[in-house]
Amino acid sequence: MAFAVKAEISDPQRKTFAFTAQKTMYGGKHIAAGDTVFVFASQNEGGQGLIARGVVISAEAIARKRGIVRQTPRVSVTLRRTALAKRPLGRRELKHFTDWNDGRPETELNFKFYRQATNKIAGISDEAAAFLGEFFQDVYS
Repeated sequence: MAFAVKAEISDPQRKTFAFTAQKTMYGGKHIAAGDTVFVFASQNEGGQGLIARGVVISAEAIARKRGIVRQTPRVSVTLRRTALAKRPLGRRELKHFTDWNDGRPETELNFKFYRQATNKIAGISDEAAAFLGEFFQDVYS
């Protein structure tokens, strides 16, 4: 399974990214070392959407707080960047994909990352991962 993270990114050119106590949804709590991750710079914090692909160097679940009944699972992860996105992909490109049952990878990404503004780590389908992989291919290859 591949994953995607949407978070505030201060320097999109970094070679490593660290996300501390990041919320998880859609299976994001299962992220582990060696997994592929697509990084979206949160547009709520001035980012531009998809910026990088990386591999998880480390992942650690954060213990739940005592006395709180409903808690979103959180993890801290460190990624090593393996590629920079060659084309833009963000809210503007995905906002028209709103037929939640059409099975398109664009719709899955819009649903998981832009239907609500929350920054998060989410599991994505193989189809969505293949779609995102296209944003890292050279135009001439």
